[in-house]
Amino acid sequence: MMTEQIVSLKNVSWQREGKTILHNISWDVSLNEHWVILGLNGSGKTSILHLLTGYQWASKGQIHVLGQKFGQANIPELRKSIGWVSASLDERYATRGSDTALEVILSGKHASIGIYDEITNEDVKQAKRLLEELNINRLAKQRFMSLSQGEKRRVIIARALMADPKILILDEPCNGLDIFSREQLLETIQSLATTKGGPTLLYVTHHIEEVVPAITHALLLNNGSIVAKGEKHSTLSEGNLEKTFQLPVRLKWEEDRLWVSVQSTQRGLKGC
Repeated sequence: MMTEQIVSLKNVSWQREGKTILHNISWDVSLNEHWVILGLNGSGKTSILHLLTGYQWASKGQIHVLGQKFGQANIPELRKSIGWVSASLDERYATRGSDTALEVILSGKHASIGIYDEITNEDVKQAKRLLEELNINRLAKQRFMSLSQGEKRRVIIARALMADPKILILDEPCNGLDIFSREQLLETIQSLATTKGGPTLLYVTHHIEEVVPAITHALLLNNGSIVAKGEKHSTLSEGNLEKTFQLPVRLKWEEDRLWVSVQSTQRGLKGC
């Protein structure tokens, strides 16, 4: 039996203003896999996300997402099956100071900032169900901009789930969170990843300790090229992570979470 492909990139490169940002990327994501994408700032993580959602167009290579081939697919329609969670969404709602948490979640139905389309009673029921599932019922009537950073991020996850996406992109969702809020959010992400019939997660970060147990695979990037890819435990090795982050590290697994320590840099940091 063939494995259902969620994402497939074949020999994909992307150039901007004459500079190659992504080099010959080949990467497949199958059903029931959850991936972390790791790399330094500027390594190409977000560029890959923009290619997958059609906000950037590959200079060469082929992209398939949810069985749709780019160049033939209806990209705006395809985007309805992809949820996106990012700290940058907080800023987009900052100009809409009166929106409640419930209204922010409801806006995810049509992927808009604010509600401009018809909202049904069933939509409201679904939004309240998501509030309950993410344990944030108490926030429903509170102004979004008055919430803590961790609360905002869980509301944004609920917003992304409102359209019942097949893929959920988590673009550095823990950015700006303190350690308590981060661990609360990671518990939420772990729960999402282990929910039967839930979306495929693509988790982008440069913090190794955010790789929750439910993440099954890892894609490591450096300077727009793939360092390694595959099953989490074999891919997240000291050698691969040293190539990815350009400094010597030591790793320790505890309860299927990976913790990293940086070794002496007397030998010098590569690239400095």
